[in-house]
Amino acid sequence: MRFTPEFLDELRARVPLSEVVGRKVQLRKRGHDHVGLCPFHREKTPSFTVHDDKGFYHCFGCQAHGDAIEFVMKTESLTFPEAVERLANLAGMSLPAPSPQDAGRERVGRDLAAALEAAARWFGEQLSALAGASARAYLAGRGVDEKAIARFRLGFAPERRDALKSALAETPSGGNSAPAPASGKFPEKLLVAAGLLIVPERGGATFDRFRGRIMFPITDRRGRTIAFGGRGLGDVMPKYLNSPESPLFHKGRVLYNLANAAPAARERGEVIVAEGYMDVIALDQGGFANAVAPLGTALTEDQMIELWRLCDEPVLCFDGDDAGMRAAGSAAERALPLLKPGKSLRFALLPAGEDPDSLLRKEGPEALAKAIEAAWPLARMIWAMESAGQSLDTPERRAHLRHRLERRAAGVQDPKVREEYRRDFERRFDELFPARTAGPARRRGRPAPGFAVPGMPAGEGTRARVSGHEILPKCLLAAVINHPEILDEVGEDLGLAEFPDPGLDRLRQAIVEAGGIQGLDTEGLKSHLRNQGFSGELRSVLRTEVYQHSAFARPEAALESVRKGWKEAFGKHQLPILLAQLREAEEAVARDTTPENQRRFFDLRKRLHELELKAREWIG
Repeated sequence: MRFTPEFLDELRARVPLSEVVGRKVQLRKRGHDHVGLCPFHREKTPSFTVHDDKGFYHCFGCQAHGDAIEFVMKTESLTFPEAVERLANLAGMSLPAPSPQDAGRERVGRDLAAALEAAARWFGEQLSALAGASARAYLAGRGVDEKAIARFRLGFAPERRDALKSALAETPSGGNSAPAPASGKFPEKLLVAAGLLIVPERGGATFDRFRGRIMFPITDRRGRTIAFGGRGLGDVMPKYLNSPESPLFHKGRVLYNLANAAPAARERGEVIVAEGYMDVIALDQGGFANAVAPLGTALTEDQMIELWRLCDEPVLCFDGDDAGMRAAGSAAERALPLLKPGKSLRFALLPAGEDPDSLLRKEGPEALAKAIEAAWPLARMIWAMESAGQSLDTPERRAHLRHRLERRAAGVQDPKVREEYRRDFERRFDELFPARTAGPARRRGRPAPGFAVPGMPAGEGTRARVSGHEILPKCLLAAVINHPEILDEVGEDLGLAEFPDPGLDRLRQAIVEAGGIQGLDTEGLKSHLRNQGFSGELRSVLRTEVYQHSAFARPEAALESVRKGWKEAFGKHQLPILLAQLREAEEAVARDTTPENQRRFFDLRKRLHELELKAREWIG
């Protein structure tokens, strides 16, 4: 429907912008304007200003701006006509009379939606009936509970060729009129147009498109059923079958579960994109209500734009297999030309052979949350795509990589984002192949000189650098023995550590295992360790020499000092280990630039960088 400028101006004048924004944002009056926390980015100090007299809003933090229609479109993920209709209802205004063409399209849309909604109800009834026993068993085996079945309106299409047709199609005498509410029947032509019935190519009676399949209603952003996806039971091909395109349904523009996921996505500022229906349902049951999926195809440009209405950096969480990586790579390529400042994608890389559903069932929501938190930015994904499996041991091969990266960056249409991609690729290249003039300490990310053992008296830096590697494990163990209450906090780090002295390493393991004993105090822990044969190691650890190097490890140290000192000392202990691992990773990347080798190299670089920053704080 087309709206005249006069109608839109009247609409904006009828509804104060502060009233529209105030439904989503807590505003307070400041002079002639209103201010509040921006709904488009996270902030603690209000930078979002609403100007009623001028009819627009502006955020000085993220630069978001627009009028009432744009605000409704962004916050509720609506199209322009849908936002206008929403505001018109709020203002008590009637929408302009549609043209004959618009009226015809609206009538067809209403009829198709009515038929599809009736089909969704009927499929749901079949799932609960005797015919749906095998489907219910499959869903139960996949961990789909009754709440999820109801929330996603899952159903079942019986195997019969005319089961749905018999239930919903009018008798031939019914003609091609609109559906009669009293009968609940629909013309065959309408059911064909809705993608529910198929007309045989060689003539004959129409028959059901979906047979012997679990049914997944596909909705638009308002929650209206516009199509179906059907999963076959057994070895039937294709495994998944979608409705054909119709006036309501365009597969490349629709995201499964968008209507359900949008509120959670806006609240969290994050949306997760999985590969299929079952992954979305598993994510929802696992506490990730902000999950959507494309419909059996690679993520399209239209779907990306839809996602960016929900948040700035959607997270693609595809399967950890070759097909999942190909889907992620395809999305990365399609996204590059569309990028705008602040609008991008991230990629959560799952373990090989896992999908969100299987990972949730095996390791729980925490494992998936960690994968999402560690998601790669788009630039890193493009880097991996171009360099994976490439041998870069000659100048020519490295120059070829540079050329491919420059070509990728050139594909970004926005000039500011394009320049940042060029800089990012240059930085990654220089980190992988540092200039020969750089000293070894700079190339390998060594910390600043004077990185002392935490708690060491001033003026003993030289002695600490010589003996720190030997004394640090004792400092760490002494602190935990004298203050076992910190085991809950540091036990995981201690469990992952490795001490060069075999006796101390066995003591470390025994302390970690003792952490599971309830109510264990210092004397109880010492007694437990002596009973296990660690008397000699305890004498070696609980000595004055150790306390001289680490005041935080002393029995009388304040608990907050112990916590801080332990973390700092653990970081110092990790440093030489990380340096050795980084050298190995650097050599591995030079030999074979696989995504795994690159991931390990950059992860280690990041951890070393974090340690360097802490070191400067500790000595500054």
